[in-house]
Amino acid sequence: MYVGVFILVIGILGNIFNILVLLSLKIFRENSCAFYIKAMSCLNIGQLLASLLPRILNLWFSIDWSVASLAYCKIRMYVFQVCTVTSFTCMCLATIDQYLTTCSYPRLQRLSNIKFAYRCFTIVMLFWILHGILVLTYTNYVVLSPAGDYICGISNKIYQNYNTYGFTLVLISSLPVLITVISGSLAYHNVTQLAYRAIPLVRRELDKQLTVMVLVQVVFNFCVVVPYIIAYMINLYANVSKDSYSYAQIQLLRSITINTFYSYFASSFYIFITVSERFRKQFIHVIFGMYIKRNRRRQRRMTINPMAVIS
Repeated sequence: MYVGVFILVIGILGNIFNILVLLSLKIFRENSCAFYIKAMSCLNIGQLLASLLPRILNLWFSIDWSVASLAYCKIRMYVFQVCTVTSFTCMCLATIDQYLTTCSYPRLQRLSNIKFAYRCFTIVMLFWILHGILVLTYTNYVVLSPAGDYICGISNKIYQNYNTYGFTLVLISSLPVLITVISGSLAYHNVTQLAYRAIPLVRRELDKQLTVMVLVQVVFNFCVVVPYIIAYMINLYANVSKDSYSYAQIQLLRSITINTFYSYFASSFYIFITVSERFRKQFIHVIFGMYIKRNRRRQRRMTINPMAVIS
């Protein structure tokens, strides 16, 4: 329970800091990879609020609004699905973009630009929004026992199988890991060759910075998503009695890996600030710069209109 609260709090704060830094500096506002990271940070906040927060409320206070309101349950499932899969897609696009921008082929390099990133994100977002209509349609109250106990879940058997295998095991786990590992490896190879190319110093340093940030995030994602996949499959296929010790062990493993899975949505800022000295300086500049400017404006108002302050 405490782990979940910790992940939620640091996750929301970290993603907000990501957005502030990447929006405040012009060098990031005009960069396509930084745009994908900004979009991912916004979606991560939505995912944590739609998925982790209700779990915490249920565990701590036994509050489950999904049982009281079907509309809330449908919206929560929809937001969770759209934010989760779009966040992973943005991570894939950011990694692919770093491969393109560090590539030696001019034709591929031209695909790494902010306008193309806007178009890609718009298409991806619209696709996943439409894809999520299925979960709105098939989410309903499911009866658990003859006594009338029910939960909010997927009522259609075919869609339930798709959600279990296609969505969970492929779209938000195996496929993003595969894409990011391959494109990240290619981007790393390209970065090692940057010193031998005639590239402006500012762009070269930015490419190195973003590539390191993205690649470490890829490694972290691999470390937290793969155990989740393994635990999910064990829980899915293990044929053990619910009263057995093995079942309790499987549930404990699943609980641990679910928390580590959520850490993907909370970790990016802390990874970036740890591995990139340049990002640390940019963060300090943005946060303290904004604070100092705000104080200066306040002092200027007090100097211009002291009577208004006294009154």
